[in-house]
Amino acid sequence: MTMQELIEDRIRRAFAPTRLSVIDESSAHAGHAGHRAGGESHFRVRIVADAFAGLSRVERHRAVNAALQEAFERGIHALAIEAAAPQEAVRW
Repeated sequence: MTMQELIEDRIRRAFAPTRLSVIDESSAHAGHAGHRAGGESHFRVRIVADAFAGLSRVERHRAVNAALQEAFERGIHALAIEAAAPQEAVRW
């Protein structure tokens, strides 16, 4: 299982999102700290899920980070999170 597949699986299990996009942005970080040849070090997660209703931005990020603990243990260096509830307007 690739890192991207692991992230998608863990997020789907934890949040049952109505929208999910996991983007490997590793190539944009070549030469920076944490970059690895072959990528899979820097990701962006865009997620819309009912589970985020009523939560602050910090609470949402903590929940996503907790769901992805295994991915961090396997070596993700950076994770950008864009999390919203379905009733919120998103531009992505």
